[in-house]
Amino acid sequence: MRTTINIDDDVFNELMQITDSTSRAKAIQAAIYEYIEIKRKRQLLALRGNLNITNNWQRLRQQEVLEEVDTND
Repeated sequence: MRTTINIDDDVFNELMQITDSTSRAKAIQAAIYEYIEIKRKRQLLALRGNLNITNNWQRLRQQEVLEEVDTND
């Protein structure tokens, strides 16, 4: 998708250096991808303490193994 944006030259030059990109489009893409990743992590961290997750993966795995044995018989 083509988009026209106005970015301060100093900010853009810093972005090009930080991302070590050879093209403007790649620099902007790298910045956007990193921004999205950071926002997703923050959203997950905001859920900390709000979810009640039981740590029963070992029991669930054991049930899976038993079910596999039952189906193979």
